[in-house]
Amino acid sequence: MPANLTLQYLKAEAAYRQATAPDEELQCLQTMLRELPKHKGTDKLQAELKQKISRAKKQAEQSAQQGKGKGGGGGLRIPRQGAGRVVLIGGPNTGKSQLVASVTRATPEVAPYPYTTREPGPAMMPHEDIAIQLVDTPPITADFFEPVVQALIRGADLTLLFIDLASDEGIDDTQAVLDKLATTKTRLATASYLDENDIGLTFTKTFAVANKIDADGAADRLQLLHEFLPLDFREFVISSTTLTGVDNLKAAIFESLDVVRIYTKLPSQKEPDYDKPFTIRRGGTLLDIAELIHKDMARNLKTARVWGSEVHDGTTVKTDYILHDKDVVELHV
Repeated sequence: MPANLTLQYLKAEAAYRQATAPDEELQCLQTMLRELPKHKGTDKLQAELKQKISRAKKQAEQSAQQGKGKGGGGGLRIPRQGAGRVVLIGGPNTGKSQLVASVTRATPEVAPYPYTTREPGPAMMPHEDIAIQLVDTPPITADFFEPVVQALIRGADLTLLFIDLASDEGIDDTQAVLDKLATTKTRLATASYLDENDIGLTFTKTFAVANKIDADGAADRLQLLHEFLPLDFREFVISSTTLTGVDNLKAAIFESLDVVRIYTKLPSQKEPDYDKPFTIRRGGTLLDIAELIHKDMARNLKTARVWGSEVHDGTTVKTDYILHDKDVVELHV
């Protein structure tokens, strides 16, 4: 990426990676072009952004027309909720829905046959004092790949690639998932990023989840997976039925989101609200918290008092103060 990128550009780039609809992509791309420093070093990127904006405009217009024809639906959209979004993908009958049923209050259809999940379904997974959004998706095969699933993978904070250890076809099914994604511009990787040379190519951080370790022959199939389809992703071996290894997976998901929990209190209160913390990316500031509360709060914020591990209790700080996990803040406008 070229040097001297503005904060606004970086925010728009992050939002572009998480966009799940053409109109959202268009807005982010236009902001990126507007905020991109204009010099010879960015000429190529400027041209790529302009081409991408042109394509996004056409896609947004087509989507709008389709939405009118269907009574304004415009396709499936799942609002982002909680501390982060984790998308579950895999071949047929890998146990994704069983995990969702085991760790959330959702009740997806769970059955010992493939294609039980027909459309993406969100659910909230509690972890300590926060909730993380899990999105179950239809299976991916060589012949079946819902376009909405590609958008969800692209916009995810983390993807879980499920592998079926109860089936001799588990390795081939996983290879089919990887091959199918390789034909798109949405790929799985050990970290999330945009390709520097292709503004449309995105990579999403992924964990490999080898599921059904409690099945007969699962240990042997896991060994074969390592031998014939070694994956670079961090691996978790679990059973979504008996919950073997699930606590470790949940803890790793939270760690991967790289968020900090912030508790707020009013000047008139003695104690903060510990039940529902705000979550922001590590490295976020007081201004980020104020924006989550209300735009007017962010606009008028002057200072805040902070109780936390890095300051003395009740220290007054400025709006650019970087917050830490479990800080308590009292905002002043």
